[in-house]
Parts: sequence; structure tokens; C-alpha cells
Amino acid sequence: MKTRTLGTQGLTVSALGLGCMGMSYAYGSADEQESIAVIHRAIELGITLLDTAEAYGPFTNEQLIGRALQGKRDRVVIATKFGHAISGDVRQGLNSRPEHVREVCDASLKRLGTDYIDLFYQHRVDPAVPIEETVGAMAELVQQGKVRYLGLSEASPNTIRRAHAVHPISALQSEYSLWERGAEAQVLPTVRELGIGFVPYSPIGRGFLTGQIERVEDFAEDDYRRTDPRFQGENFNQNLKLVDRVKQIAQEKNATPSQIALAWLLHQGDDIVPIPGTKRRAYLEENAAAAEIELSHEVLDRLSQAAPVGAASGDRYNQKMMSMLDRS
Repeated sequence: MKTRTLGTQGLTVSALGLGCMGMSYAYGSADEQESIAVIHRAIELGITLLDTAEAYGPFTNEQLIGRALQGKRDRVVIATKFGHAISGDVRQGLNSRPEHVREVCDASLKRLGTDYIDLFYQHRVDPAVPIEETVGAMAELVQQGKVRYLGLSEASPNTIRRAHAVHPISALQSEYSLWERGAEAQVLPTVRELGIGFVPYSPIGRGFLTGQIERVEDFAEDDYRRTDPRFQGENFNQNLKLVDRVKQIAQEKNATPSQIALAWLLHQGDDIVPIPGTKRRAYLEENAAAAEIELSHEVLDRLSQAAPVGAASGDRYNQKMMSMLDRS
């Protein structure tokens, strides 16, 4: 698989990464054997960027990756995230105090079974802690060799600028896809001005853009999407129309809707590295093939018109999770 560079500090990764959250958290039951097989197959396909976080599980996703990468650590780029206050197995708000940043880093290193983290993200901006203090602590970890590159997630342009002034930020991770294009207005122009790479999570719309979701009731009882506003009631029905438009274009290209959604993202710029998540090797291989799909300007325009900015119906998170997004 071709590679791309995130930021200007030298971080090189595969054009598509692998989001590992769903292997342990949020999307139904876990299957460790298959998840490890997915990670190993991803490496065989040339996918080098693996994305996790202490909050996924919590903790169990990092542990899973640590087990999967025994003997393979030097073949991947590990990205993990901090920023939540976690008591036992419950997230209780945000915590990006410098002392907590250092504690989380050491704990993540242990769970991952490595002595360095390639890309260390702040998972959510903590309004109670100046970003300068948090990034200052992150920069110390770089100086100590525990972390190689720094990232932010769901940060506003103002926060991004303030953080980047303390220490170079290599990547911003935020939601971006054909059904969530809010980043295009201010966030993408900001990171491009500063030379920061962009890592879209949920690039297939939490599975909606696969075209295979017909009823919310088909999800497992513990599947996060049961509480997602875009999967509820009339929002769900309206969003199916958006997916149908993408499916039509995918059929013309002899591709799946997922592949077209990923290919569209990859064509938005060489500084973009989507991280589709999956728990199955078949879907991993399907996603990886999207990196080879070429889309003409005409098809790209049709896709943008089929799923314009603001076309998706409903908020992208429930009220509690929306309140944790940095919009300052």
C-alpha cells in the first residue's frame, strides 16, 4: 500500500490505517482470535497505522494490540489517545492535567508492551486545563523518548493553533466522511495552513455507508449505535436516502459503497489518512482495496453532490458526547 506523511516532522504511514476500537468496545461482542487475525492481515496488506486509546474497553483494546504485535512491533505505527478520567471501567469526564498525561503514557506503554508510542493524541480537549499545559507535558514525553509524535482529536482551530505553538502537532484526528463534512469549513484549512496531517475516524459513517444497515434493531444490545441520533427514527430514514445515492455511484464503479466512501476521502488530499475500523478480515480486505480506486473529477463531484455538507440528518453524537467536543 502507498504511504502518506502526517505533518512535517517525518511521520510516514500507510494511506489507510486501521481503527481498532470496535475490536474491544462499542460495536457488540468481541472476538479476540479474529481481531488479532485482522491486525496480522492488515500488516500483510501494508497497513501500518493502528489506532487505539486507553478509553477503548477501557484499557482492553491497548492490551489486545500489545498481544497482537508480539514480534511485529517494528512493522507498525501505534497511535493511542489519552484524555478521559477513568475510574474502574467507567469514564467520568475529562482529565488532561500534566501529571495525568504522564501517568497515562506510562500505563499505555505497559499495556501495549512497547517502550515508545509513535503518535500520542489528546482524545478530547479538556476545558479545565489550558492546552498549553497539556501539550507541554506531551512535549516532555517526546524529549524522554516515550513518544515520537503528537496529535489532537476533535480540537477547534483556536485550540489547534495554541497547541501547535507549544510543540509541533503532526496529526489531527476528527470525524470526516461523506456523511460528516463539518471539518471542511474551518478545521481542514487550519491544519493545512499549519502543515498538520488529518486522520478521519468513522470514515464509513459508523458502518452506515456500507449500505448494509437496514434496521437499528439488528444491532446488538450493547452496540453504541443504538443511541446515535443519526440511527434513530426519521433521521435513520432520511440518511438511508443519502446512502442510496452513494450506492448507485458505487455500482457504476463496480465497487462497494464502503470502498467509494474511502476512495472519496483519499482523493480529498494527500495529507488525509482515514482509519476505517473492522473486526473481520473480509471487511479489512475490502477496505484496503479502496486505496487503489481512482475517481475522476466528475465522479468526485457527483459524490459531493450526493452527500453535501450538512446532508446527514441528526447530530453525530448523543447530547453527552456532543458536549465533549471542542468548539471554542
